[in-house]
Amino acid sequence: MLNANVGTLPLQPIREPVWLPGEEALYSFWRLDGSLGTVHPARVVEDDGDQMLCWVLDGTPIRITTSPDGRAPREMPLHERFNGPRVPAKSTWRGTSTLRLVYEHRWASVWWFFDADGTFRNWYVNLEVPLGRDELGVRRVDGVLDVEVFPDGSWQWKDENELADAMAAGRFDRWHLKRLRAEGERMIALAEARLFPFDGTHCDARPDPKWALPSLPDGLLRD
Repeated sequence: MLNANVGTLPLQPIREPVWLPGEEALYSFWRLDGSLGTVHPARVVEDDGDQMLCWVLDGTPIRITTSPDGRAPREMPLHERFNGPRVPAKSTWRGTSTLRLVYEHRWASVWWFFDADGTFRNWYVNLEVPLGRDELGVRRVDGVLDVEVFPDGSWQWKDENELADAMAAGRFDRWHLKRLRAEGERMIALAEARLFPFDGTHCDARPDPKWALPSLPDGLLRD
């Protein structure tokens, strides 16, 4: 059970049945104040209710949030990145398809990144607060802090420079940060030991070429 510090965002019951191979599911990032941020439509490879393996395909339409003048978060200076009003906007997941393992109850998801020719590039541990599921997909809170893991087992923390501004803006507190960093350290230990998911599993994976790109529901582009 999540600690009460997670906030007032309502948890939704697990969808039954779980998603079948090839079905669409939304990988949604919420904020602890109950507002919706980024949404990545995905194609499910397998799902048992505890772990979902899915692809976010190159070219997939996604929801992002921008400043009212149209700037994406990465285009803003740090003191603005986590503050101020946001409006939904449509964008596209570009560059490479990513395979993602989403743990229902763990504070991280693991992403496999591939080059354009399908060669495995690296893992990315996206540290997240789990918020369960709803009828559309999985719900998470982005933890800002992440870990990049390379094929040789080396690793590095990512986005540590953003933590102070995110916390000052109320995106999460020290309790969340402690849990997120502990999960990152647990994943680092697995990477150093070359244990799953950093043991080569799925590094030769390919999305089903018959899959169409998932769709982004129109309602997600309204406030």
